Amino acid sequence: MGYVLDLRQKVGQQPLIVVGSAAIVRQQQQLLLVERRDNHLWGLPAGSKELNEETTVTAERELHEETGLQGTVQKLLAVVSGQNMQYTYPNGDQIDSVTVVYEVSATGNLAATTDETSNANFFDLNKLPDQLTPLTKKILITLKLI
Repeated sequence: MGYVLDLRQKVGQQPLIVVGSAAIVRQQQQLLLVERRDNHLWGLPAGSKELNEETTVTAERELHEETGLQGTVQKLLAVVSGQNMQYTYPNGDQIDSVTVVYEVSATGNLAATTDETSNANFFDLNKLPDQLTPLTKKILITLKLI
């Protein structure tokens, strides 16, 4: 069980400030997105960091867990927080996210489904799915990708 899930057992569903990482993986003019199983929205490969874990490792780990790809962080793109970075999960858990966003190179075979995702695909930057997670939308706006 991860750090945030352990903390949830103590505080319930009240808002938590959660630090995480997101991976921006591009091929030419395409961006990798995953469709989440919990809300059926598309988002960046991303997730919460564990105790004593570097945010670069979080980005690489989450990329692998959600897509099957092996990632290597190339550079820091942004730290996104504040307005529009609050989210309530379908189970009622609330977060106020601080997301460290990295450009990540990836190798391997893209897994269509994983425990956390029901789909993974590369999309043209000018033809992204309409159903993006609110946090992904804020990150992409911050990076001026949409």
